[in-house]
Amino acid sequence: MAHLRLPRQAASNPRGAAAGGADEVDTRFLESLLGYNARRATLAVIEVFLERMAPFQLKPVDFSVLSLVAHNPGITSRQLCHALGILPPNLVGMVNALEKRGLVFRQPHPRDGRAMGLHLTPPGEKLVGEAEKTAAALESDVAGRLSAAELKTLLRLLKKVYQPG
Repeated sequence: MAHLRLPRQAASNPRGAAAGGADEVDTRFLESLLGYNARRATLAVIEVFLERMAPFQLKPVDFSVLSLVAHNPGITSRQLCHALGILPPNLVGMVNALEKRGLVFRQPHPRDGRAMGLHLTPPGEKLVGEAEKTAAALESDVAGRLSAAELKTLLRLLKKVYQPG
């Protein structure tokens, strides 16, 4: 991102309200913040994600749930909530909608009689397979300015921010 700078401020105007407006915007402070940069990167990826996942009618969280169910048949709602950092009430409606679309089904958990495990239906398996290929391609497109080593480092560093220990 290019650095746009405000003209030097007069002592009487320390907060940057130039009389005639700014020709350039100084974003250096914001660009020094993890949250700002993470949000900007997220917006860049999400824009492409939403466009390319539209044919599958998947939002990012729906995709995440389906991918976890695909790679963890029998996963419980509790495990999904923990893995994705979402609250159970928010997951209930999502799972119900995926079930209504015929993508997942519930089955009693083999080791916990109180829990239901989630599984993909055959149409769910097909959709997830296609959606994951699309996600991998879009990630490659979005991260195209990064080398493989840079992308690996970026992912490792981001995980250090949100994963405990």
